[in-house]
Amino acid sequence: MLTQAADIVICGAGLAGISAAYHLALRQGLHDVLLVDERAPLSLTSDKSSECYRNWWPGIPCAPDESAHVRPEAMVRLMDRSIDILEILAHESGNAFRLNRRGYLYATGDPARIPEMQRAAEGIARLGAGSLRCHTGRLGEPAYAPAPPAGFEGQPAGADLITDPAIIRQHFPYLSQQVVAALHVRRAGWLSAQQLGMYLLEKALGAGVRMLRARVTGVEAQGGRVQNVCLETEGGGAGIATRCFVNAAGPLCAGLARTMGVDLPISAELHAKVTFHDVQRAVPRTAPLLIWDDAQRLVWDEEERAAWAESEDMRWLLDELPGGAHTRPDGPAESDVVMMLWPYHARPVEVAWPLAFDPAYAEVTLRGIATLLPAAERYLQRLPRLSVDGGYYMRTPENRPLIGPLPVEGAYVIGALSGFGVMASCAAGELLAAHVAGSGLPDYAPAFRLERYENPIYRQAIERPLPGGQL
Repeated sequence: MLTQAADIVICGAGLAGISAAYHLALRQGLHDVLLVDERAPLSLTSDKSSECYRNWWPGIPCAPDESAHVRPEAMVRLMDRSIDILEILAHESGNAFRLNRRGYLYATGDPARIPEMQRAAEGIARLGAGSLRCHTGRLGEPAYAPAPPAGFEGQPAGADLITDPAIIRQHFPYLSQQVVAALHVRRAGWLSAQQLGMYLLEKALGAGVRMLRARVTGVEAQGGRVQNVCLETEGGGAGIATRCFVNAAGPLCAGLARTMGVDLPISAELHAKVTFHDVQRAVPRTAPLLIWDDAQRLVWDEEERAAWAESEDMRWLLDELPGGAHTRPDGPAESDVVMMLWPYHARPVEVAWPLAFDPAYAEVTLRGIATLLPAAERYLQRLPRLSVDGGYYMRTPENRPLIGPLPVEGAYVIGALSGFGVMASCAAGELLAAHVAGSGLPDYAPAFRLERYENPIYRQAIERPLPGGQL
């Protein structure tokens, strides 16, 4: 068996693992870092992302004096820090990863939901995500400032709740006439995750981080402390002697932790996205991320309805489906590619490859988007070529990540980045590196440690019905 050594071994060359390596080497000055993955960098789930980001996150309801683990504002704080780092990197790289600030636009066609949207938005604003500005058409209200299609500077934070039909029609004329209110979240947008990851990786390699193409099969501990990382390579078995192991294995994170006798409270959900060439320009190239926030029933003709009603496997197509169908333009301004997503059947599954997606997903998602964007109905008579890919969302029960030490000394985890891996990766990598280096931690750090589940106050808090936050 070939045996090597490294001060720090990171399993997983996705965006989380690469960010951890970057912060360990460039920000903490720890250069003997080995990044191990059996696949090419950024090729398992990082390249399947919708590549969006936002700081607009609900908190876990709790009383003000409850546990430091609860920290209702923790997700807002983590995401704000991550966006801060993204903006720093965009400046220093000449915006190599095309960071924009177009925002997320949540739309509803139900007037009864407007008070609910306002209450939820006020709650998130109180967590520090920025002010809520209401635009009803009354005199004296702040003017609505539209988001430019490119760039990320000079834009407001917080959100704009627009209930004035004139403003909605002026700035978003492509939306359905059903829309009665829209919440425009402003510290939000998207970027090229692949370019971000490669930029961080190049910087990390330049600072001395090494890479090894191998599969991590387990971690050996002795006396409750990490001693060795077991590998499989093309040449056979191997081992890496180390006192510090970082589990950034994404969908394989929980299984790898079990080799150390550690159970992580992580489940998997299979999420897919659709891309196609929008030759009809149903989704304007300057649009923000557009989200139909209402539950809906899809429109079918009589023949289709009869067919679905007779099929046990397809009858669900007649049911009410949850809100959350969303879309955005993809690529540069001259591209005609559009991305669509709708997690209407999100549920825990076993992790397995190759991935198998619902055969109806692409058409169902297109139909859901057509409710918000009537121009998309043009495609329903003759479907365009719809490409589907995706990956696993690995999530904890309350949908907060795991970042920090594990019960085995020298072992750490950065994972359960459920659908928010791209947006959280910079701050998550920074936080992980601070844990490893023993440097100062931000006050939100306890909210993401595994040990939070040992706290009875925290367990009680997350047993309550929790607000959403994941698309």
